Amino acid sequence: MNVTELCRQLRKEMTPTEELLWKLLLNRRFNGYKFTRQKPFFYPSVRVNQRSFFIADFHCAERNLIIELDGPIHDYQREYDANRDEILANLGLRTLRIKNHDLKDIDAVKELILQVLEME
Repeated sequence: MNVTELCRQLRKEMTPTEELLWKLLLNRRFNGYKFTRQKPFFYPSVRVNQRSFFIADFHCAERNLIIELDGPIHDYQREYDANRDEILANLGLRTLRIKNHDLKDIDAVKELILQVLEME
């Protein structure tokens, strides 16, 4: 399976929390900002002549912002996530991580996203 097919599959099989947030971000509903979902980002691999990639849950190109929804598995992969965020930062991207359980207070999440979007 290539990267494009993988992204398409992930879009079809969104988690309930991804679906909830996507309903807020879809079609410029969130203060006019355009978001895409399951967006791949490529970076040079440590192996010669290879590229590696990450697939971001949500991406706002105009603000260079990635939003990642973190389920319980992320409690056990903090080093991996920190490394990933650093690589993405080196590509000029900011990462906002939101825990799935934080979506229970959707208004607070919306406020947080808006604050990060409007930061320089």
